[in-house]
Amino acid sequence: MEISPKINAIIDSLPGKPGCYIMRDCDGKVIYVGKAINLRNRVRSYFHSTSQQNLKTYQLVSRIQDIEWIVVDSELEALILEMNLIKKYRPRYNVRLKDDKRYPFIKVSWGDDFPKVTVTRQMLQDGSRYFGPYTSVWAVHQTLDFIRRIFPYLTCDRVITGNDERACLFYDIKLCAAPCIGAISQSGYRQMIDDLCQFLMGRTEPIVSRLQFEMEKASQALNFEKASVLRDQIRAIENVVEKQKVISSDYIDSDVIAMARSNGEACVQVFFIRGGKLIGRDYFLLEGTADNPDSNVFESFIKQFYDQSPNVPPQLLLPNEIEEANIIKQWLSQKSGGQKVEIIVPHQGQQADLVKLAAQNAVETLNSLQAQWQADKNRQLQALSELQIAFNLTTPLNRIECYDISNTQGTAAVGSMIVFEQGTPKKQHYRHFNIRQVQGPDDFASMEEVLTRRFNRWQAAQELVQTPGKKPDPAFALLPDLLLVDGGKGQLSRATAVLEKFDLLEKIPIAGLAKQNEELFLPDRKQPLLLPRHSQGFYLIQRIRDEAHRFAISSHRKLRSKEGLASRLDAIPGIGPAKRKALLTHLGSIQRIQEASLEQLSAIPGITPKLAEAIKSYLE
Repeated sequence: MEISPKINAIIDSLPGKPGCYIMRDCDGKVIYVGKAINLRNRVRSYFHSTSQQNLKTYQLVSRIQDIEWIVVDSELEALILEMNLIKKYRPRYNVRLKDDKRYPFIKVSWGDDFPKVTVTRQMLQDGSRYFGPYTSVWAVHQTLDFIRRIFPYLTCDRVITGNDERACLFYDIKLCAAPCIGAISQSGYRQMIDDLCQFLMGRTEPIVSRLQFEMEKASQALNFEKASVLRDQIRAIENVVEKQKVISSDYIDSDVIAMARSNGEACVQVFFIRGGKLIGRDYFLLEGTADNPDSNVFESFIKQFYDQSPNVPPQLLLPNEIEEANIIKQWLSQKSGGQKVEIIVPHQGQQADLVKLAAQNAVETLNSLQAQWQADKNRQLQALSELQIAFNLTTPLNRIECYDISNTQGTAAVGSMIVFEQGTPKKQHYRHFNIRQVQGPDDFASMEEVLTRRFNRWQAAQELVQTPGKKPDPAFALLPDLLLVDGGKGQLSRATAVLEKFDLLEKIPIAGLAKQNEELFLPDRKQPLLLPRHSQGFYLIQRIRDEAHRFAISSHRKLRSKEGLASRLDAIPGIGPAKRKALLTHLGSIQRIQEASLEQLSAIPGITPKLAEAIKSYLE
């Protein structure tokens, strides 16, 4: 492949120093991020004929139109920068964790006097303890529901003084230790939360030994009620421990990592071994793995997974050697606070058996997921086919748009646009419209405004396509193959009028969806269309309608909350639109403004020390 003069000039200007390189396509989009000890040599190697024998590398090189680079002082700095750039840009040709959202963690707010246990997707340097990551919020809440029966932690927002007259219902059903009424002291509550943290880390033996000692002490003091509570706690912990596979009493804490690959998909399985026991396992899917050797995939997974993980064990067990083992070990050791981390590839014995077991689980998991994906795809195709027949369409359905209106007695009215493509949500094309022109609770007029604005944006997108260097919003650039409005004949008539105005009525099939009996009203048809109750088409229409409703309510709540916050700030003397915007930009929420110190408030442009005092005084 011939190298363009521009790329040649860039390669010649590259320094022979460690750093990261960023490759962009003709649209300026980042398509690959890499690191190197010698930037010039590494980037030049992509354009050698031997490198391009790999299909993925050939495709990457053919799309490169620009290359940027960042020089750093060491290979370790290059590794950390590379991880941050991949996280930021999610380039197409890099191996990356499949979900682009952050994984959930269990957060213990250890810095508080009475720590709470919550779910979060962000790890902050705030003195809290974090456990995870987990692959699903559902799994996190399942874990917490169980743990709370053993360690009944606080979930309310009370200010804990220990002098409240009554505890809440959770105390009566043994789901809260009730420090609010002094049923447990601060030190006792913090000890319980520390036990919870140790339990999450798989270290149960010290907890059980201490609880047994306290149970015997309570029994000798004839405090049989406390002794029975401790007995139940010990039994619950022991029931969990019995289900955990014992590896070895002197086995070092380890993560066992293995992988299965099939049809371009890669599934990594991780076994978590703590205190000589297999305390859990999880799987993670990766994308961008095609034509990448296993060693590269493992390297990418380790860097991305442990970049998110709050805890790194002293040992990782892998089935393959990895090229970057030394620098990754250096980074992991630094991340774990100086504790040495080893990467081991066992070839025999119990450790090798564990790696094989993890690999078998990875294969089973990937096979199960692929079977599920295929079944889902078949159901989606069946649903789309049924809808095509029901609506008497000559072309297959691909893109379905659904619109809904949400408001509270006409205030904070919002219209939602949700998009399904090939029977699945296309969330990056979801949009909401704050209603501007309609006064009062008029859903019909609101729907007309939303659709008018949507198709105005479509017209503008067609003009932008013809303008060099301009890109339209992809959510509005395409027309739907089917347009649904949530509501009956009234909403349908307004939507039909909008399509007529844009000369689209003959191009876009449209229907109004009534909630009561899932009736579909069509233009120029007196009787509603009723889909068979248990058909895939019926289920898909229900799902689309529910998703539009959910998104509309969510957008409405955000707007209502924002308006409520703005109105509270506007009531403070000296706060106008500019200062209100500055407060919201820097702190983001009423709670954070309330919690901010006078120094933090005064540091915001336009907020004087005197005004900061007024804000604190008013909000408190």
